[in-house]
Amino acid sequence: MIPAAFEYHRPDSISAALAILQDHGDDARVLAGGHSLIPMMKLRMADIPHLVDLQDVADLRGISVQDGTVSIGAMTTQAELIASADIAKAAPILHEAALQIADPQVRYMGTVGGNIANGDPGNDLPGLMQCLDASFTLVGPDGGRDVAAREFYEAAYMTAREDDEILTRVSFAATDAGYAYEKQKRKIGDYATAAAAVLLKKDGDKVSSASVAMTNLSDVPVFSEAAGAALVGTACDAEAVKAAVAAMLDDIDPNEDNRGPVAFKRHVAGVILGRAIARAWSRS
Repeated sequence: MIPAAFEYHRPDSISAALAILQDHGDDARVLAGGHSLIPMMKLRMADIPHLVDLQDVADLRGISVQDGTVSIGAMTTQAELIASADIAKAAPILHEAALQIADPQVRYMGTVGGNIANGDPGNDLPGLMQCLDASFTLVGPDGGRDVAAREFYEAAYMTAREDDEILTRVSFAATDAGYAYEKQKRKIGDYATAAAAVLLKKDGDKVSSASVAMTNLSDVPVFSEAAGAALVGTACDAEAVKAAVAAMLDDIDPNEDNRGPVAFKRHVAGVILGRAIARAWSRS
């Protein structure tokens, strides 16, 4: 289908984009990669009188690693994550996850900020950013603020970002932890039936710290603090993994859909988390 008529804006600065949002209020929406918004507009499920394309805002691009902090501009594409030697070194779990997002065509246009800010529980990066304990920088008419990834998601497609704010940057500490991003999906390009992001650190033969987050198993990404706690202090043996999986299953709330019934999704979640823990432990 063809979208309803709209006015197209292509600002070259964050301040110019914010000015357009202020001028048009609820009638304006920012466009990042467009993989979610454009189909909604074509199906006439979203009527956006003013579309604000962020492609020309240079300040929203780029990857840097300084003093142990990774900073990624919101308009950085998933393909750029994959190509970045800095990401491969400072956050290899992000490199691994980016390779599993949709397909190459999507990754060349899909952006970090769009994937995160949309609030879609099926997107890969929200849960991963919770696992990394990332912070999101939001800029609005009253200035900037930082929101923790673990506090950003409120419900499906609902986040802490105000309508007149733009997500500009993602930041998190570089990590040398053992890592894994495991994902089960029906076919290339599909959302996950279940996915797990795991970071593990080892002290001797014991887990000294653990971070676990799950994707597409609730209305929001799930950071399972209890699952991580079940692993800390253990040798990451079968009993510890079983306890972590049980803790995670208490935290998720999947819905039945065309990816399967609830019981199947819970089974897949347990299998995927077990695999992710095993791989992260082998790399720690």
